[in-house]
Amino acid sequence: MSRRVRKAVLPVAGLGTRMLPVARATPKNLLNVFDRPILSYVIEEARAAGIEHFVFITSRGQGPVEDYFDGNPEIEEALAAKGKDDLLAQMRRDLLPPGSMSFVRQMAPLGLGHAVWCARDIVGDEPFAVILPDMLMQAKTPALAQAVAAHEQVGGNIVVVEPVPESETHKYGIVALDGQDGRLNRMTAMVEKPAPGTAPSNLIISGRYILQPEIFALLEKQGKGSGGEIQLTDAMAELMKAQDFHALEYEGTTFDCGDKIGLLRANVAFALDRPEFAQAARTAVGDLLKS
Repeated sequence: MSRRVRKAVLPVAGLGTRMLPVARATPKNLLNVFDRPILSYVIEEARAAGIEHFVFITSRGQGPVEDYFDGNPEIEEALAAKGKDDLLAQMRRDLLPPGSMSFVRQMAPLGLGHAVWCARDIVGDEPFAVILPDMLMQAKTPALAQAVAAHEQVGGNIVVVEPVPESETHKYGIVALDGQDGRLNRMTAMVEKPAPGTAPSNLIISGRYILQPEIFALLEKQGKGSGGEIQLTDAMAELMKAQDFHALEYEGTTFDCGDKIGLLRANVAFALDRPEFAQAARTAVGDLLKS
């Protein structure tokens, strides 16, 4: 029986170069999607999957990420005094229980693999989730909850994937499968940005993982890979020689909020998904397209 996934690692230390100049002043994970920061949606997704402890990998300039999870007594008292209970509940929605967060400093931008390795002592000897906050996932059943259910079914390591057109596969990390039957299939390899026409599938790695703790020992000795950084996928490929990996084609839609147009798409999609705002949002978008 597989052990329960209780902890999640969230690398928020990226430089956010694709979101400059706004990322100079605001950490990219605190940029808004409609009326909430990106990180708010990610935390909601993780809690729905049963995550109890959040390990944030931070760097210089990420202080506001820590501050976001503090209460704001002045605003809360003002809202309570005015009877604005709904807004007060929204303010308190992302406040996590004491002791359920850890913040670990990544001293230099050495890559995603290095960021995950920085969490080794807090995660310890248990399976854990990795959530890339840039990738915002809209799904009826939260994406990470789908991954946790898959892990409970088959154990091992789970990589969340999604299909893209064949013409787009050269832009992404692609998984190779040992046959394909349904949405959960055993992986045999990962290929980073394959040459056009050579991809083993059209399934890209989407930014949610469940990994076994043995990955940390591999990351510790992992050399630099693509882009001169320590890549998580390189250590995963090594671990695949000893442990099972399954690709889960999740049901939902992904928005790359580390990209300006991706963030724009997410804002529109999440506004349209809110019943109380959907019609006004649809009208506003329609009016803009007419002008």
